[in-house]
Parts: sequence; C-alpha cells; structure tokens
Amino acid sequence: MKIVLLESLGVSDALLNACARPFVEAGHTFAAYPKDTDPQVQLERAGDADVIMLANMPLTGAVISGCHNLKFIDVAFTGVDHVDLDAARAKGVTVSNAAGYSTQAVAELTVCMMLDLLRKVPQVGERCRNGGTKEGLVGCELGSRTVGIVGAGAIGTRTAQLCAAFGSRVLAYKRHVTGEEPGFMTFVPLDELLAQSDIVSLHCPLNDESRGLINAGTIAKMKEGALLINAARGPVVDSQALADALNSGRLGGAGIDVFEMEPPVPSDHPLLHARNTILTPHVAFATAESMEARCRIVFDNLKAWLDGAPINRVL
Repeated sequence: MKIVLLESLGVSDALLNACARPFVEAGHTFAAYPKDTDPQVQLERAGDADVIMLANMPLTGAVISGCHNLKFIDVAFTGVDHVDLDAARAKGVTVSNAAGYSTQAVAELTVCMMLDLLRKVPQVGERCRNGGTKEGLVGCELGSRTVGIVGAGAIGTRTAQLCAAFGSRVLAYKRHVTGEEPGFMTFVPLDELLAQSDIVSLHCPLNDESRGLINAGTIAKMKEGALLINAARGPVVDSQALADALNSGRLGGAGIDVFEMEPPVPSDHPLLHARNTILTPHVAFATAESMEARCRIVFDNLKAWLDGAPINRVL
C-alpha cells in the first residue's frame, strides 16, 4: 500500500517516524508532505495513493475521484465536514476519524474563554499595563452562572462536567436524549436553554440542522447580556448577527475559536471588530498532548483498516 500524509500532524519527526516505521517495515510506503490546499498539488502527491492521511484541510471530491487507487481516508480530526464524503461514498472509500483526541483540549479552552470573559481578563490586563486599577471591571464567578451546552457529545459533556465542578448549573440540548446521560446535565429544549443560560457554549457538529443555528432569531431568545462560546464549527454561527448583538450590547461577550474559513481571518470579518470578544485562530484542539494522541490514533486506524476491522469509522 502507498500511504500519503498530506499535511503535518503537529508532532515531532521522531514520533511520526516511530508511528510509521511498522508499516514501512511491513512493506508499505509512507510519504509525508507539508500542507498545500491546492487540489492539483494534492493530486500530484497522492494521485496513486491507497491511503490518504490528513488533518483539517479540505479534501475535495475532485481530488478523491482523481486518486484512482484510493481505498482509505484517515482523518486526524474529529469533524469530517472538510472531506467530500459523497465522493468517498461513491468511490467505496472507507473514512475514519480521530474521535476523542481533543476532548480535554477543547473543553479546557472553552472554560478558559468563559473565565476570561466573566473576569474581564483582557480588559483588566490592559488596565494594569496602563497603570490603572480594577475600577469598573469587577467580574463574575463561573460557579454562579447557568451554562447551556448545545451538543452533548464527548466534548460538550466534558465541558459540562468541568463547569459543574465549578458549581455551575448546567443545561444541555441535543437531538436525541437516551436517558443514560450524566446527572450533572439537565436536558431541555433549545429555546429553554437559550432563555435561561448566562453562557451558551456550542459543541454541535456542522450539518444541515446546525448551520446558522445561532442567528438573529435565536440570539433574540438569549438572556440580555449572555455570553456565547463557539469552539464547534464556524458556520454554526451567523457572524454578522453575532457582531451586531455584541456591538449593541444585546449580548455581553463572545469567545470564538472557529470561523467560516480557516485562519487567517479576513481583516473585514465582523467579529474582528466586535465588542468584548475573545478570538483565537482555531486552536482549541491543539495541545502537545492532543497532537500526540491524534497521531497515534490515525496510525491505529490504519492498522485496524489493514487488518480488515476498521475503527473510528464514519463511512
């Protein structure tokens, strides 16, 4: 088998080579390339590959269709909406993801954003550097807030657990409640969650139902001065509607890690100029620990697929 990694996994060469070595020793070939989103370059690198590995850069239907030997796409990421699954399905290609690698990382940054907004960390930091005091910038405690978790998968559940540990009341919404969910979350309809939550934190996948979920209409249902955190997918939020709500004071703040595009974010993006907004360039998933975990997971995925028993399969 020819195995091609189309972008860096963010780990040391030593770890990457150690993970790849058993496959090379078994007679497979392995080639790793730096990230290039040009489909023509991707085809030049992986046109005859049996296996493509990638993280979160787009893999279009044209590339998938053009890779005539392709049998397996191994995604070093939780979401797979950047991969043309219809093209993979039409070609009979198996797709696996790196489920679970970033659960702790994303949950921690989510809570970090909540705390920074509640305690006004950016503002008091600037005030301190300029010789000022805390006057007018006294914050609030997370433990006294109601947190609403939209999307209670692994990451949403871990975020809820961390908030509960602070003492927060935690509401949650997901499409299908089984009755076996942890007791630290109370499941309610989405409108009720929006109306009652001091902080709304998004952890849902991107699909037809969630695209544009947070818009002018749903924002109008949120509490006056509420905070919004998005570490899910950018298109879940209407950025202009959110910016308008922040600038008008309808919402009290936002922590945003994801946008409609991968960073760099265009200079005219509305959230770059919105009030009381903490922005990060899609880093929630990226810690030293999570990068190592996903590297090991994708090579475990590869071994399982070669053994005829795929794991973490999404297609």
